[in-house]
Amino acid sequence: MSLLDGKLIAFLSMMGMMILGLAQQSYSQNTQINPEIFKNMKWRDIGPSRGGRSTATAGIEGDHLTYYMGTTGGGLWKTENAGISWTNISDGFFETATIGAIDVADSDPNVIYAGTGEAPLRGMKLSHGDGVYKSTDAGKTWANVGLKNTRQIARIRIHPANPDILYVSAQGKPLGR
Repeated sequence: MSLLDGKLIAFLSMMGMMILGLAQQSYSQNTQINPEIFKNMKWRDIGPSRGGRSTATAGIEGDHLTYYMGTTGGGLWKTENAGISWTNISDGFFETATIGAIDVADSDPNVIYAGTGEAPLRGMKLSHGDGVYKSTDAGKTWANVGLKNTRQIARIRIHPANPDILYVSAQGKPLGR
């Protein structure tokens, strides 16, 4: 491609963007939105009333209503109505509010494991955890089952036939401290 061809392509691209921009501006200036369209709509919150990042999720196979969400500073949450409302299920049980991994046993959906410690390394402050927690009653109660000094747990997988066997991907102390 010659220098002239390159300049021509650049010029035509710029002209196309300008024409599209003018058309969009003209459309938006002349468009009227009828407020009647929105009169029957009502605002509703569809998630936990908190900010932050979600770092882990899990659901139950065959149950399209129940999900778990782990956050970096808000603990572990559960919905039983496909996200219309959420309940924190870790407060009072976990020593840390940062969740890195969640898994629900295929063989028994009452068995849930949560690994603590924010797994995504972001180059900023990193929240560490205090091991793995287990629930045998679908999140009503929890017990720490080990790996307290691991700090960052990135993934948990429960054996498909035996919920007492799990595989934990532990990053450990990413900064060596």
